[in-house]
Amino acid sequence: MHLPLLFAGLSFSGLTYAKSGASASATLSSSMSTSSGTLEIPQGASCACTKLSHSMPKSVIFPGSKNYTTQTVDYIWDIRANLSPACVFVPNTAAEVSQAVKIINECQANFAVRGGGHMNYPGANNIDAGVLIALSNLNAVNVKTDTVEVGPGLNWYQVYSALEPYGRACVGGRMKTIGVPGLTLIGGFHYFNNKYGYAMDNVVSYDVVLGNGTQVTATKTSHSDLFWALKGGANNFGIVTRFELKTFAVPEVSTTIQVYNETHLPQFLSAICESAKLDEEDPIAAGMIATIAYNVTTKFANFTKIPAEARINNVTTIKTWANALDSPKQMFRVQFSHKSMKPDAKVLYSIYKAWKAAVDTISDVQGLYPTFVINYVSPSSARVAKTNGVGNVWGLEEEPLIIWQFSTGWDLAQDDIRVEAWSRQLAEHFHSINKQLGIASEFVYMGDAGEWQDPYAGFPVENVARMRKIRSTYDPAGVFSTLSWGGFKLGL
Repeated sequence: MHLPLLFAGLSFSGLTYAKSGASASATLSSSMSTSSGTLEIPQGASCACTKLSHSMPKSVIFPGSKNYTTQTVDYIWDIRANLSPACVFVPNTAAEVSQAVKIINECQANFAVRGGGHMNYPGANNIDAGVLIALSNLNAVNVKTDTVEVGPGLNWYQVYSALEPYGRACVGGRMKTIGVPGLTLIGGFHYFNNKYGYAMDNVVSYDVVLGNGTQVTATKTSHSDLFWALKGGANNFGIVTRFELKTFAVPEVSTTIQVYNETHLPQFLSAICESAKLDEEDPIAAGMIATIAYNVTTKFANFTKIPAEARINNVTTIKTWANALDSPKQMFRVQFSHKSMKPDAKVLYSIYKAWKAAVDTISDVQGLYPTFVINYVSPSSARVAKTNGVGNVWGLEEEPLIIWQFSTGWDLAQDDIRVEAWSRQLAEHFHSINKQLGIASEFVYMGDAGEWQDPYAGFPVENVARMRKIRSTYDPAGVFSTLSWGGFKLGL
């Protein structure tokens, strides 16, 4: 089966650390020096790092040791998230994760968990002076008849590569370096959302380490409440050490890359809005990424009518396609901000024009790299959760939505506050106008959100209440609420 993909675009340290003897028996000092200053190491982190190094010495990395930079920088996408943990714990098994969580809980140490390291929310996948649990070595793949078991240390390109010999594909990340756990736990946009739903809708089981170190498997019939909560509930409930995902017979896909001149932008945005409205009973699985630099959508007709400066059509595999779509790591600091609206091409174009004018007000920011990004939610993509007997925490109605996003890159830490304030104020301003027009939606997708945004405010109130109840059941001590602070939290 060939499934079409549309890709449409518009051109436009050093650390010092006190150690005694071998790294396995390191003695922690009360502070650590970094390129940005001295960090005080809390007693809890010192306790946890010491106990981890004694119980699992080969799995603990201290500052200044081999592979510390690999784990704390090289896996991280956004420079803003380059932080300095007191130690890095790299487990090889779920049992080691369980043991580590017990130690962290006992020591009351602050910690972060890193999968692929693609979330640009500082603190979501790294930590200063705490414990970083890096899941890199949990990278097993087991291809079954119509599912695949994958570890949280994998990125999506590795998963697609494992599935290619079997002529199968799964709903995962669109960029090759995006990690499996982050995307799957926050929802998961993919080209096939319109037919198969989101990545979260295609998980058939989760192996989870809870806050007390207990290991459970959550499925539709076992720990079903936790199973539901993990479908978009982020890192509020535990550490997933294995995902089992549905796969589909998709040996090849049809792909299209199209590049347009800015004069055709109104047509381009209109085509995106029309694609969002498509609602077929049995749709062809197709999708797009839309930046004003590059994108993806569901049907081709409206796009092929637009005179293109370049148009490349191909038939290939998901692996080959994903390999060409790499996201740059460690190139700049990145701020996301976005809001959602009902499809309206004229309003969307007015937002674009106002955004473009606003970019001029920060044009003196060194290394400024502004991008206008568009994703959409189709009625059929939301319908999957309505009809699969499980649902997800989003609770979206079967109606089209446009997600408009500012992705802003820059070079220097001194501009962090300025760029975040600019991005936030601009997004809130346009959203307030859309509210007045009656076309605004409060849905916020974590993968495109800034750290200042609250995705849960756009979820159904009853879903948030249910998530909090489930959290209190599975993590009564609040390990993932009061010791792990990064990422999008439900709140205390």
